[in-house]
Amino acid sequence: MNPRDEHPDAQWIGEEAGPIVRPYVLTRGRTEPTRGRFDLITLAVTVRAPSPGELGVTPECHAILRLCRQPQSVAEIAAHVDLPAGTVRVLLSDLLDHGLVTLQEPQSETDMQDERMYRAVLDGLRAL
Repeated sequence: MNPRDEHPDAQWIGEEAGPIVRPYVLTRGRTEPTRGRFDLITLAVTVRAPSPGELGVTPECHAILRLCRQPQSVAEIAAHVDLPAGTVRVLLSDLLDHGLVTLQEPQSETDMQDERMYRAVLDGLRAL
């Protein structure tokens, strides 16, 4: 039986994709990462592949791990896997708990206010 016959007005069923999975289902209702600070520019890198049958590694997590073989920001990951950034943050936190990814935090603002850095940027621009 076609799902549209049962629910003719349902918008949550796609013609090709089938039922849409809500992001809170992917995170088991969690809205915040359990550990780690995840700015949109935080970089994630896969450090090891999950062992076969490792619990808690969902298909979405596998997609993130494949993508993060090269460093990727939270924003890039969210765009590539077509999930909200908040959902990606929670999934990255799970992967961090499993020891499957490592994070590189963005530089703090105090580091970015170093006058030497600005001078180096200006010198580089002048050299162009």
